[in-house]
Amino acid sequence: MGRTAVVTGGASGLGRASARRLAEDGVTVVTVDVSADADMVVDVSDAGAVARAAARIGAVDILVNSAGIIGPNKVLWEIEDDEWASTLAVNLTGTFHLCRAFAPGMQERGWGRIVNFASMAGKDGNPRLSAYSASKAAVIALTKSLGRELATSGVLVNVIAPAVIDTPMNADTDPEVLEYLTSLIPMRRLGRAEEVAELVAWLASDRCSFSTGAVYDISGGRATY
Repeated sequence: MGRTAVVTGGASGLGRASARRLAEDGVTVVTVDVSADADMVVDVSDAGAVARAAARIGAVDILVNSAGIIGPNKVLWEIEDDEWASTLAVNLTGTFHLCRAFAPGMQERGWGRIVNFASMAGKDGNPRLSAYSASKAAVIALTKSLGRELATSGVLVNVIAPAVIDTPMNADTDPEVLEYLTSLIPMRRLGRAEEVAELVAWLASDRCSFSTGAVYDISGGRATY
């Protein structure tokens, strides 16, 4: 029987690459995004909208939480309340909403794969990106907790922490910040979305069978722990 996946942020960047790669493995993919290019237009920060979308989609075997925003590019004390709140609402609370919507069904059926996206920023902290860094650190902790909660259920929950990837989201990053972040990568280049999608495909498959609550770095050598 074929499997079904929901990929948030699926209209561009890492989400789009992940959706395409899963489709190559025969997975039926439903993309969710605020963009009209997605299969379903949903704001993941809106709990009601997520619940309604989940009811329409039905049973899901694979969930990839890729929706995210970079947030304010400012030192911490210059960040406005709404900038802080909106960054956490999409990156962290959106991930929570989707996991809450689909994890119980996976648990009932005895099989599921949840792949969340964090960032190296969530491990190291990037200057002038404290809201983004904090949100991604929280996604890592959420994944570890949920992975343990579901560890004996057949549902595996893991998180990917990329370094800077060449995606549309980073087009809005200040060039000086982007240059600095690239300089931290020993391979001295940005990652490609297709490279990350290969890791997603493995984590979303039966080939991944003894890993949950884990953080997978894909960083060109930047990761140090």
